[in-house]
Amino acid sequence: MGDSKRMVAITGMGIVSSIGNSIPEFTASLKEGKHGIKKLENMPAPEISVTIGGQIKNFSFEAGLEKYTLLPAETVKNARQFARRSSLPIQASVLATLEAWENSGLYQEQLKSDRIGIVVSGSNLSQNYTYGHYDKFRNTPEYLTPSYALHYMDTDHLGVLSQLLGVKGEGFTAGGASASGNVALIQGFRMVQSGIVDACLVVGALADLSPMELQGFYNLGGMGGKGFAEEPEKACRPFDKDHEGFIYGQAGGCILLEAYDSASARGASIHAFMLGGAIALDGNRLSDPNEEGEARTMISAMAQGNVEASEVSYINAHGTSTPLGDITELKAIRRVFREHTGNIWINSTKGLTGHCLYSAGVVEGIATILQMEQGFVHPNRNLENPVDIGFRFVGKTSSPAELQVALSNSFGFGGINTSVVFKK
Repeated sequence: MGDSKRMVAITGMGIVSSIGNSIPEFTASLKEGKHGIKKLENMPAPEISVTIGGQIKNFSFEAGLEKYTLLPAETVKNARQFARRSSLPIQASVLATLEAWENSGLYQEQLKSDRIGIVVSGSNLSQNYTYGHYDKFRNTPEYLTPSYALHYMDTDHLGVLSQLLGVKGEGFTAGGASASGNVALIQGFRMVQSGIVDACLVVGALADLSPMELQGFYNLGGMGGKGFAEEPEKACRPFDKDHEGFIYGQAGGCILLEAYDSASARGASIHAFMLGGAIALDGNRLSDPNEEGEARTMISAMAQGNVEASEVSYINAHGTSTPLGDITELKAIRRVFREHTGNIWINSTKGLTGHCLYSAGVVEGIATILQMEQGFVHPNRNLENPVDIGFRFVGKTSSPAELQVALSNSFGFGGINTSVVFKK
């Protein structure tokens, strides 16, 4: 894997999701094939066509903070002060990042503040927050809360997290539509590998969509659930012949990337290594996927990680449950892996969580790392009639699996293709 100073390890992870609000809960759900896709609740007016999704239910920021018993009391106190009145995406980012921070042990022997960075995935992160203020603003604009000018910005995540943890290295938000999570991972990886920072918190920001965005996706024809409105648990069906479109999911996650020499020097536990990642554009402003672009990206990611096709044992697919998207990705996988295709386990975490959009790459990166660490592959819950039988899809229950090298794919509207490579 090259010189030790250039190796990038994963030393911390954290998550808030519809199938678990901590890494242990999320892991158990993956193993059980537990889904979070149900009827949407407490949606603001007006009534829209989208009625199901992987929504986080019964969320409590205060209860979440109580889990972090190892962190300094001052850190937890500040988290409560900074985020108790913030939007759901900010609160999810804070809780997921605190879990990764605690998990990494950096709270005990923190690196120099200017040697730690933050990359937050996604753009337009506060759509539902803005939507919720609009009626009051329209009637009495002079009473709009002054804090709105700060909170609607994506960089509010950076401000809250950097002040909370005393991070003073490089930081920014990275937008790439549904590929944002992987874009952020790749940028964080490059920062650590090149020596800009010794560690980087890569935060997958929760997509709290307003009714307007949800209806827009529905009108575009990208959303599924029409045929399963009364059976939401069956609606997200990656690679199944009855797939209709993606199902919205909510999750926030955090992966802490750290230089191997830094992690080794402080005796940190290492979950896995990130070997590389690639981003490639199709030169296309629309939403249709491109087989050549997806294949080119996987090939480039493996080349950066010095990985041969025969070494890959698992792919966490983009697998959104859209007919064109699923079939295109399978064609791209076959183009890249050829005779090795049948040896590679394939599943899609979206079948359990729904499509978490901006955070999908981080959430699915966490799922990939957990499966590598614990030696299993999670179910393709609703895969009953595969669109192509020439692949080694995981079945409807989890299976033991020895995973040494894995890819995690994320593709976004506007022709944005990404793939990242992990090694046990």
